[in-house]
Formats: sequence, structure tokens, C-alpha cells
Amino acid sequence: MKNILLRSFTGLVYVGLILAGILINEVSYLCLTTLLCVPALIEFYRLASSGSANDSTAVKVTDIVGGLLLIGGTWELVNYLLPYGLGAFILYLLVRFIMTLYSKEKEPLRSLTRSLTGIVYIALPLALSTIVYSVSRHIVLAMFIFIWLNDTGAFLIGSAIGRHRLFERISPKKSWEGFWGGMVFCIAAAIMMYNFWPAYFSEFRMGTMILFSVVVSVFATWGDLVESLIKRTTHVKDSGNILPGHGGMLDRIDSLLIVIPAVLCMLIFI
Repeated sequence: MKNILLRSFTGLVYVGLILAGILINEVSYLCLTTLLCVPALIEFYRLASSGSANDSTAVKVTDIVGGLLLIGGTWELVNYLLPYGLGAFILYLLVRFIMTLYSKEKEPLRSLTRSLTGIVYIALPLALSTIVYSVSRHIVLAMFIFIWLNDTGAFLIGSAIGRHRLFERISPKKSWEGFWGGMVFCIAAAIMMYNFWPAYFSEFRMGTMILFSVVVSVFATWGDLVESLIKRTTHVKDSGNILPGHGGMLDRIDSLLIVIPAVLCMLIFI
């Protein structure tokens, strides 16, 4: 009972922060993406490093600063057309490559690979979400809601009638029935959103709104599987414990990290 209450409280605080960050203004959204990025990067680099391959504190701090520069620089460019933040991120890339020359590891390129993978996997999608936010904050909010509903629908339907494994090698509990259940939840939510709040989604037609929900559902599932692969490879259950009852930050935003680039591509090409 105590664990359920703790999990519920943590979930409410997490959702409240998400809603506030999205709905207040672009500054609050920058704060939100920063708040998501830092612990997720820390968790990723801890997972990616082990034993003798453990990176130094200086390397990890440099990489986290680099991730924040990418997010802040993209935000600055989108909102004020200023290039200084992205210029600083380019400087980070130069510094990080030069640091590799002075690494005492036997295979320093492995450390560089870990660094750049964390930036591409976590910081880049969160930075790109600023572009989606500049189109419409309600699209970003809907994106989060679709992800949550996809998880809920997949769990409920999968638990009830799941029989056929979706990707047993990586996530034995996921089923095709759960996958389709999550997608149905997303499509239903898209239809309701479009009919009840059409002014918030004036950029879309009904068909585009449904496509939006399908894109989120599909890529959210892939995002979850990508993190499952990382955790299975590193033999851990949760990426961290920063969110009591929910695991780590990376556990909570794994779907988001793959969904954001997919949604941005949809907005560009559709």
C-alpha cells in the first residue's frame, strides 16, 4: 500500500511538472527539457560505463554541459535567432574530441563513442522538441498524452489478452495485442482532442491528427524497446532511482526520445 501511494504521488508530481513546463511559456519549457536531460544523461553514462571502461568525472561533466548547450542553443536559435548557444555546443564537440587525445584508456574511442551516443540519444531529441514546441505547445502536450495512453493501453490490453510476443528477445512481456491496444487508445484520444479542442490543432486535419497519434504509438513502442535493449545489455532492471516507485528518468522518457524526431519529421514532410 505504501509503495502504491509513493508511486502515485511521484507520478502526480511528474505529470504536474510536465504540464507546467509545457503550458506556461517557452522559458518554462526550456527548464523542463533541462530537468529531463541532466538526470537522463547521468543515468545513461552510468549504464554505458562499467569497470575499467568507467569514464572520469571530468568527461561526464563535460558531456552533460555539452547536452545542455545543445538544448539551450537550439532554444535560443528558435526563439531569438541567436547562434551563440549552438556555437558553444560546437566548441564542446571540439573540446571533447581533443580530450580523447589525452585519455589514458586503452581504447579512448570507446569513451568518445559513449559521449556522443548520449548526446544523440538524449540531448538531441530534447533539443529538437523545442522546434516542435515553436509550432504548437499543444502538439507537444498531445505527444506526451499519446505516449502515456499508449503505455496504458498496451498494459491493460496486453495483460488481459496478450498472447503473441512482440519482441521476445528484448522485452518478453510485450505483446502484439498490447501494441494494438495502445494504438487504439491513441487514435481514440486523437479523435476526441480534434473534436473537442479543434482550435488547439488548427495545423492538422482529422486524418493528420490520427496519423500523428499512430506515429507516436509506433515510435513510442520502439523507444521503449531501445531502452530495454540498453538495460538488458547492461544487466539492470531500472536506469536509476531518482523517481521513487518509477525508477530512473531514462525509464520515463525512453519513448519520448524516439517519438520527438519522428513527430518533427512528420511535421516537416506532411
